[in-house]
Amino acid sequence: MKKILGLLILASAMVACNGSNSSSETDGHSGATAVSYIHYPQEKHLANVRQLTWGGDNAEAYFSFDGTMLTFQSNNSAWGLECDHIFAFDWNSDSATLTKPTRISSGLGRTTCAYFLPGDTTILYASTFAGDSACPPVPDRSEGYVWPVYNTFDIYVSNLKGEVIDTLVEGPGYDAEATVSPKGDKIVFTSDRSGDLELYTCDIDGSNVQQITSGLGYDGGAFFSPDGKKLIFRSSRPKTEAEIEHYTSLLKQGLVEPMEMELYTCNVDGTELTKITDLGRANWAPFFHPSGEKVIFSSNHSSDKVYKFNLFMLDLNTNEVEQITYDGVFDAFPMFSPDGKKLVFASNRNNGGDHSTNLFIADWVE
Repeated sequence: MKKILGLLILASAMVACNGSNSSSETDGHSGATAVSYIHYPQEKHLANVRQLTWGGDNAEAYFSFDGTMLTFQSNNSAWGLECDHIFAFDWNSDSATLTKPTRISSGLGRTTCAYFLPGDTTILYASTFAGDSACPPVPDRSEGYVWPVYNTFDIYVSNLKGEVIDTLVEGPGYDAEATVSPKGDKIVFTSDRSGDLELYTCDIDGSNVQQITSGLGYDGGAFFSPDGKKLIFRSSRPKTEAEIEHYTSLLKQGLVEPMEMELYTCNVDGTELTKITDLGRANWAPFFHPSGEKVIFSSNHSSDKVYKFNLFMLDLNTNEVEQITYDGVFDAFPMFSPDGKKLVFASNRNNGGDHSTNLFIADWVE
């Protein structure tokens, strides 16, 4: 969560796209729209791109273990939503009938970071509903762009009917951004229980909680490698006194500023911590390629516009970075299907100029 939906909303608010067979960009501040493809000619690794949602901000779509379903979060007002809630659906159904998929979250509070558990009959997600049934207030961004770190986020388990059946991780402070190992044995999540935003793992039933990272800075958005032995995540690492003061003062207010983040890997026990990018700006939403030797992620490092994010692939052996998507506004939240044949992601492309961020699925071409 990953609290990354904030960047998505920022991007979609700055500039929009309009479906067409031509392409142009605007400065993103005049209210003008940019023309967009559903599939750009340069996107050679994608084929048969298909749009799955229309309207609102839809993001963090993650496959079930068997690859037949997706869970995601949305704030689509047409579905009666005032803030993010969790949904699930069969992605291979006729997308034109996806007027409103099955809601998995309770309908109370704000939610984030849904992920299927082994067996595909239950889904975990984080929610603020135990603290307040209403949507929590969004941060005042008059002094800069920040993400909220809601201290009422805990991690719950729901069945596919939307019934909460377990509280997996709870306690005072922020517990969210949970994902599940492909091996089905462990969960990784972000928590501020130490006083900083660190990664933690636990067993699949929520027991045996272990702190994984300890460096000052925001560690989040973690995923497991295909063999379940490593983690990849995004992190800010303030260094100077001014940076440290800025980070810690914001955190005391329940805020983080996500403008500078790089990607790291480590073993699931926290050893062999390795910084794998040094690109500058915001690099985030990483996910391992099925080979385990490459990583796909979202970044604005190559753009002269802070809101413009595309997907890139990093070869962990050669450090070569390849651009994967080419939308003029925003591409993020990539995930490969368990068999490696599909890629799902969120994008501002083809939204008709209404600022919405939608889900897309494509065949992956090596």
